[in-house]
Amino acid sequence: MTSSKVTDAKATGAPEEGYERGLGSRQVQMIAIGGAIGVGLFMGAGANIEKAGTSIILMYALAGVVIFFIMRALGELLLYRPVSGSFAEYAREFLGPFFGFVTGWTYWLMWVVTGMAELTAAAIYIHFWFPEIPQWVSALVFLVVLFGVNLISVKIFGEVEFWFSMIKVTAIIGMIVIGLGVLTLGFSDAGDTAAVSNLWSHHGFFPNGIGSSLMTLQGVMFAYLAVELVGVTAGESENPEKTLPKAINTLPWRIIVFYVGALTVILSVVKWTEFHAGESPFVHAFGKIGIPLAAGIVNFVVLTAALSSCNSGMYSTGRMLRDLAANSEAPSAFGKLNARKTPAVGITVSVALMGIGVVLNYIVPEKAFTYVTSVATAAGIWTWMMILVSHIRYRSAVDAGRLRASSFPAPGGALFSWVALLFLIGVTGMIAYDKDARVCLYVAAGWALALGIGWAILKSRNPQITDRGGEPEFEKVG
Repeated sequence: MTSSKVTDAKATGAPEEGYERGLGSRQVQMIAIGGAIGVGLFMGAGANIEKAGTSIILMYALAGVVIFFIMRALGELLLYRPVSGSFAEYAREFLGPFFGFVTGWTYWLMWVVTGMAELTAAAIYIHFWFPEIPQWVSALVFLVVLFGVNLISVKIFGEVEFWFSMIKVTAIIGMIVIGLGVLTLGFSDAGDTAAVSNLWSHHGFFPNGIGSSLMTLQGVMFAYLAVELVGVTAGESENPEKTLPKAINTLPWRIIVFYVGALTVILSVVKWTEFHAGESPFVHAFGKIGIPLAAGIVNFVVLTAALSSCNSGMYSTGRMLRDLAANSEAPSAFGKLNARKTPAVGITVSVALMGIGVVLNYIVPEKAFTYVTSVATAAGIWTWMMILVSHIRYRSAVDAGRLRASSFPAPGGALFSWVALLFLIGVTGMIAYDKDARVCLYVAAGWALALGIGWAILKSRNPQITDRGGEPEFEKVG
């Protein structure tokens, strides 16, 4: 392989990876929407509201702006060269093989531990209706079904994710419409106390101080994890030049409606002091309004959110392992596609590790298991940072005339990537300051040490790996 950073393949677009381009515009759009709506919103917002009051709306909006900067940076890179292992590939190209290695394995780890957590969460949600079913049975059934979905074809994955996302979107829009009806018409049990003035009348917009509100940004950013998943679909989108810009450009509207809009309505209908950690604000608001079976309805929605996240995790881990294998940074078996053009070996190994999470749920205390999942936050922040730094390096190369310009340039060039990068560094500092949250940084340090050792072993066995600069060598059908 050539060591040059500029090749004809890069100049003309995406390499041929062997995947089936089976994700249509409809599916990519809903995958993008679903990635912006997760359990972090449905369940995690309660703890953030308790800490920040109504100012949490501003925190979600602020984080949403930064996420848009990150996604526009990713969008410019994707239209420069749309590949399935996008984050790792761009880190490898613009920062060097070691950063590609670290980013690929870190993103893989993020989804494996997320899958463990979501499987357990889904089993708990099923327990709500069927307490007699052992939790491990529900988790195992979900694991097997979603494994089959991902193994069959990317079209089946896309269709399942489409409907998972549709349920989440419908639930939030329904909540907004009902909430607006309560505010304007005064019906329901909450009609007497529901008012827009609830946003500022209970100890102000920053009831616990601006500092306390800013400290919630670490939890708020966790809610946006997986929004970058649309980048992993680049290698299997039917028309990435059309679908990816549309999916990214509609992100601000999704954030305004699903986060800012939904929380504004909920906190107007029910005063913020009634929300607490460990409780879904959606369940509480539905119950306050007096909707029958409110808890069951939201429990179903949160169940789909958990399954959606696990489904996405299985999809992305297989693709990331294949990209690592194509660059000699993982066993070559992970680089093979089955007859249906899916990375079956990589998906199987990832699913097996997610299954270990189900077993661990019985022997690891609940708090320790939560600590394990916290690595997802650190891994997500690393991935976002690599996207931003890669974009800054790419813009520098374009300005110097070394690389062709993307057809989807980010507004402001590299300026907003710098802004977003500084924001993420600030969030990392907040995590370090918070004694309960900083455990994820300890886990990250241990993971970094393991990757450093792995890279040293890899170099000793294959010294040429540090010279890689061309296109990865993808195996097609195995």
